[in-house]
Amino acid sequence: MKEQKQTLSPLDIVILLKIIALGDNPWLQSNLAESLHISQSEVSKSFMRSKYAGLLDASAKKVSRLAIMEFLQYGIRYVFPQQPGAIVRGIATAHSAHPLNAIFKSEEPYVWPAAKGNLRGQSILPLYPSVIDAIKEDVKLYELLTLVDAIRVGRAREKEIAVKELKSRILGNPESLI
Repeated sequence: MKEQKQTLSPLDIVILLKIIALGDNPWLQSNLAESLHISQSEVSKSFMRSKYAGLLDASAKKVSRLAIMEFLQYGIRYVFPQQPGAIVRGIATAHSAHPLNAIFKSEEPYVWPAAKGNLRGQSILPLYPSVIDAIKEDVKLYELLTLVDAIRVGRAREKEIAVKELKSRILGNPESLI
């Protein structure tokens, strides 16, 4: 029998963040797939990888919030690195988007490339291409993804504040600075 590769994918992080963004609202795999503009089989495969990595419980219904926070804080910038690219039209991310743009004012905005974007800035590829469509319907997911991007591409202070804000949103710690 062929052994399956259990390496995390950037999509796994997007799906886990979507579940966190839903809070206590009930969900089904089909709803996740539809809202993230991906197939249900992609969600199913992602769940297998996330369970193997210890980021999702055995029932595939509960995100291990401590584990995902630890991964985001210490690992994401190494596992899914990103470097700012060319100047393009797109959607604000990292320190250029809410909630961090309330703290950081920058002459160099970061954007996810998108033809219908409303900002020009240095391009940052999102964790997964379909998030461009998914965030239009989910502000909480958008904010979580922009905070993750601040960890992936930000300077020390931006990363520090993004981590504190993510802890507040994921773990419920009251140390939010925003």
